[in-house]
Amino acid sequence: MPRLDTTLHLDTWRRLKAEQSFRARLRRAFEVLRARDYVYGLEWGDPEFCPPLRFVLKTFLAPHLGAGRRIVEIGPGGGRWTRYMLDAEVIHAVDYHQEILDELKRAFPEPNVVPVLNNGTDFPGIPPGSVDLVFSYGTFTHLDLDLIDAYLANIRPLLKASSSVVLNYSDHTKPMSRQNWKFADNDPVRMRQLIERHGYEILEEDTVTLWHSAMIRFALPA
Repeated sequence: MPRLDTTLHLDTWRRLKAEQSFRARLRRAFEVLRARDYVYGLEWGDPEFCPPLRFVLKTFLAPHLGAGRRIVEIGPGGGRWTRYMLDAEVIHAVDYHQEILDELKRAFPEPNVVPVLNNGTDFPGIPPGSVDLVFSYGTFTHLDLDLIDAYLANIRPLLKASSSVVLNYSDHTKPMSRQNWKFADNDPVRMRQLIERHGYEILEEDTVTLWHSAMIRFALPA
């Protein structure tokens, strides 16, 4: 697995930015993407058009959104999922790379989108007990278990009693995960064990819809 400080994500971002003008012409020609400028991350699927991602949006994200909500999004990329959260009171967009946070703010300059540069697994400046939803898609798929373990410990103090945590993670029981060297060695059994070890209650999961990963929603125990 790549190290936490790998430039892999930044290299991908730079490459796709270099291709942006060509992609922009294709977008206008086929009217596939939003009228808003290019959104980094749609290369890996658009929830508006990709049925498995539409399922994730409908089942694991949309039910937990709404005005007045305070959200933490870990690894927002260019805003592929952030764009559905914009009526929240605040979206703390957490990433390890300042360049990615800058890209997010370019696409979504709204004042309630608050970039948070972290040190890998922490949440600097986010008040304890203030968060209604923690969401992450396409980030934990690349994190080894020790980093996931640290994130789970650091998420817990942020939560209200009614909060939900929704994570997408790598599932090495699926061939497409095992064949992708960028995907961490993880699976539903180990993920459940980690989550329960931190005292969370698992509320909902899906291990079949996505082709290389799985979804899980959990919370503080009732």
